[in-house]
Amino acid sequence: MANLDTYRNIGIFAHVDAGKTTTTERILKLTGKIHKIGEVHDGAATTDFMDQEQERGITIQSAATSCEWNKHRLNIIDTPGHVDFTIEVYRSLKVLDGGVGVFCGSGGVEPQSETNWRYANDSEVARIIFVNKLDRLGADFFRVVKQVEDVLGANPLVMTLPIGTEDDFVGVVDLLTQKAWVWDDSGDPTQYEVREPPAEMAKQVEEYREKLIETALEQDDDLLMMYLDGEEPELDDIKRCIRKGTIALDFFPTYCGSAFKNKGIQLVLDAVVDYLPNPTEVKPQPEVDLEGNETGEFAIVDPDRPLRALAFKIMDDRFGALTFTRIYSGKISKGDTVLNTFTGKTERIGRIVEMHADERIERDSAEAGDIVALVGLKNVQTGHTLADPKQPATLEPMVFPDPVISIAVKPKDKAASEKMSLAIGKMVKEDPSFYVETDEESGETIIKGMGELHLDIKVDILRRTHMVDVEVGKPQVAYRETITQRVDDSYTHKKQTGGSGQFGKIDYIIEPGEPGSGFQFESTVTGGNVPREFWPAIEKGFASCMQEGVLAGYPLLDVKINLYDGGYHAVDSSAVAFEIAARGAFRQSIPKAGPQLMEPIMRVDVFVPEDQVGDVIGDLNRRRGMIKAQESTPSGVRVRASVPLSEMFGYIGDLRTLTSGRGQFSMEFESYSPCPRNVADEVIKEVNERRVAKG
Repeated sequence: MANLDTYRNIGIFAHVDAGKTTTTERILKLTGKIHKIGEVHDGAATTDFMDQEQERGITIQSAATSCEWNKHRLNIIDTPGHVDFTIEVYRSLKVLDGGVGVFCGSGGVEPQSETNWRYANDSEVARIIFVNKLDRLGADFFRVVKQVEDVLGANPLVMTLPIGTEDDFVGVVDLLTQKAWVWDDSGDPTQYEVREPPAEMAKQVEEYREKLIETALEQDDDLLMMYLDGEEPELDDIKRCIRKGTIALDFFPTYCGSAFKNKGIQLVLDAVVDYLPNPTEVKPQPEVDLEGNETGEFAIVDPDRPLRALAFKIMDDRFGALTFTRIYSGKISKGDTVLNTFTGKTERIGRIVEMHADERIERDSAEAGDIVALVGLKNVQTGHTLADPKQPATLEPMVFPDPVISIAVKPKDKAASEKMSLAIGKMVKEDPSFYVETDEESGETIIKGMGELHLDIKVDILRRTHMVDVEVGKPQVAYRETITQRVDDSYTHKKQTGGSGQFGKIDYIIEPGEPGSGFQFESTVTGGNVPREFWPAIEKGFASCMQEGVLAGYPLLDVKINLYDGGYHAVDSSAVAFEIAARGAFRQSIPKAGPQLMEPIMRVDVFVPEDQVGDVIGDLNRRRGMIKAQESTPSGVRVRASVPLSEMFGYIGDLRTLTSGRGQFSMEFESYSPCPRNVADEVIKEVNERRVAKG
């Protein structure tokens, strides 16, 4: 049985281009997993093994790898930084026990850093912070620490101080041991000296060390009293307190360095081992029943308990489908039969492999605390629970956001048609934020995702990985509809066709719900005018109409329905009659309730050189953007805005033109907002023209 105390399941996450993948490469080099370092900008990083990742220099899929440091086993997931792929970060954090948040020394806390930090807070993942790229122009460790406090509302616990900055950055001072780690210029991470800190840093080291010890000892009142009485605590006692506070999310040990120049990574690895939790120290996952209600039971990390494992990622490669799985309790062996509690069907485990990027090491078994890839599972998807067939239970499932953008794709010829449907089927399994549907009127295949880049990459994968040549339509916005007025109405469904007929009468109120509340139904019928057994059928009838609004056929948001009276017939009333009545009622009342078109609004962050801020803000205003804030950074200005998605197509090209290629932006869904009348009229007209064209 494995010693779980020596396991660390960690993720590395950050804003795009903060140096996550480079940091992972250095960790693999130091732990002996790889002998030659691959660089992201050369397209040779170990964990960026997709063609699209190597060309664009960004991480798209989270990659899993394992290595060892100080007799501890590290399971590491390198996650993407680009906003269109945050789903990868979310689902990785869901199964990890700890994380390393990487921030750029000059860029600081960037938009995607905030999103990832929020996900990590939601998942209650303990983290350490690594401020990277201190060799960069404009790098400032202390400014980034201040941003972590102000922007993220977090409490960074400074553990190391930089020696020099920008071109003069040579190493770090470890505040606990009061020793300086200085690397030479060979680029070899193992070529360093441990010596006394520079004399001119003595006061700064003392000040930060005192703050560090006081903050840490707040975890233990007795030690704090001793320290305040002038007694220096033992190093092991301070470390124990730091570990306790880190796991409790009271503070985040903060390190600095330059991954690219191989400086400072050893101390980060030591911190992972010393301060991040092992699988048994994390709050156990709650178990839920098949309806999604918590049972009060937990998946406690113990190989002797019944199997509870979560499939958090599906990846298709040349060897077949891999199901990345975190085992919370119990154990599995090759050839075992497990129950997928989502489908209710059993699956047989063909092989168990430990992943190192796209290499794999065969294993005969795995147990609680492990992250492995399973081969041979047929119908398992992201978020499904694998359990012991004799003692089934479900782990809390993952919730994924709805897509906001869609495009039509069409195979160039008949031969490609079957290949395309097989390829898209695999891609949907791999990525739960990627949807596909067929337009019944035109027969077109519509793919939906989180942003332009997301769908651009999907089309690229279709063409190059699956060799399917497709024609691509122009992007379409995922509009929604809602209502703005309260309507009190009545509807009777009556049909007589010889023998028993159909009868259902309902009196109801339809009104706007709270933003984000979705579809709500309640019945306040008293006196049995509509028998209780028909209420679910009425709810089902109303709910089935939510997928198609009356203005342009888009799904409806935030509608509340109250059934307060009605009538029934002892012979002719049935569940079917009341379901039909509800559908008719919906069609009758929604046009009276002030229907309104809603458009997706995106949270946009633009980084722009100072001399072009005016042009960029003017351009965002023309796109109906609302400017929320402007902040100066060492490398330019950060402009935050809320902009309708429909106005953002092709923005990357326009921004490059405006800023001579120096501007950058990121964008994520913020909320739905009412469409201005002129825009709504245009959208409705376009939809009607498409319907007419399709005949």
